[in-house]
Amino acid sequence: MQKTTVSIPFMLLGILFNVCLIAANLLETKVVQIAGITATAGLIVFPVSYIINDCIAEVWGFKKARLIIWSGFASNFLVIAFAQLATALPAAPYWEGEAAFNFVFGLAPRIAVASLLAFLCGSFLNAYVMSKMKLASKGRHFSLRAVLSTLAGESADSLIFFPIAFGGLIPMQELGMMIVMQALLKSTYEVIVLPLTVWIVGYIKRVEGSDVYDEGISYNILRLKDIR
Repeated sequence: MQKTTVSIPFMLLGILFNVCLIAANLLETKVVQIAGITATAGLIVFPVSYIINDCIAEVWGFKKARLIIWSGFASNFLVIAFAQLATALPAAPYWEGEAAFNFVFGLAPRIAVASLLAFLCGSFLNAYVMSKMKLASKGRHFSLRAVLSTLAGESADSLIFFPIAFGGLIPMQELGMMIVMQALLKSTYEVIVLPLTVWIVGYIKRVEGSDVYDEGISYNILRLKDIR
C-alpha cells in the first residue's frame, strides 16, 4: 500500500487558513468606523486568508488550493452549526451574558449564508486568477499576480457578502461605500505585506522543491477526486 506524506508547510498554512476564516467570521459581526471609514472588524484578519490562498496556489497549484478552500468552508460551516446549537440551548438563570453571546455567535441565517457564499466565490476566484496568470506569465511577476488575484477575490467577496448580509439594514449609499472600501482596504493590506508574502513563497519553494504550473487541469470546484 502506497504511503503518502503530508508537507509540514502545507499543513501549517492550511491550519492558519482555517483559523483566520473562523476568526474573521466572528469579527464580521462588529462594524467599525475609523477616520470616517466604515468597515467590519473582520478586516483585521480576513486578508491573511487570501495571502495564504496566493501562497498555496503559487507553490502547490489550484488543486491544493481547492482542497484548502473546501476545508475552510467545512470548518466555517461546522463552527456556525455548533454556534447555532449553543445559542439554542437554555441559559442558566444566573448567567448574564446571554444577549452578548447570542449577538456574537447567533448569526442570523442571512449572515451565515452571506459569509459562506462570499467566501467560496471570492476564494475560488482568487485561486483561479492566480493560476491562470501564472500560466500566462510563465511564472513571472508574482507580486502583480498576487495583488490582482486578491483584488478580484476581495471584490467578489464584498459584492456578495454585504448586500446579502446587510441589505435593508444599512442605507444603500453607506452599503456601497462599505463594499468599495472593504475591497480596497483588504487589497491594500496585501500590498503592504507583499514583501513578506514574496519571501514566504520563495522560502517554501526552496524547502519543498515545488513550483506547480496548472497545465491541463480541471478548474471545476466540485472535482474533489483529484485533490491529491
